[in-house]
Amino acid sequence: MSKIKFELEFPIHASPSMLYTYFATPAGLEEWFADRVNSRGKVISFIWDDSEEVAKILANKKGERIKYKWEESEDDETYFEFRIEIDALTKDVSLMITDFADNEEEAEESKMLWKNQIDELKHTIGA
Repeated sequence: MSKIKFELEFPIHASPSMLYTYFATPAGLEEWFADRVNSRGKVISFIWDDSEEVAKILANKKGERIKYKWEESEDDETYFEFRIEIDALTKDVSLMITDFADNEEEAEESKMLWKNQIDELKHTIGA
């Protein structure tokens, strides 16, 4: 069964280098994404309450993007990615998120979850 890929864009008033630390470091991710985050090289454990999800870092370009793949979805082409884009004219910073869902309903739920998570991130960094 193929997954639905979706991309979200969130304008954020923050420097790209500071923003990058919030989605590419365990300490940054703990501020808004998960209760605890442990890193062992390219393997990252995300812990919420009593549940733990493990992801691998597939790609990482410092200051620009990081792509994670959940261990449980190892057999498919899915991933989730945080990417910083800067408008060439206005210099406005946007955080782009790419993710996948099983169907349209799950995609809508995931989009709402991401929106809530990014609202939390904006609140954390004062953006």
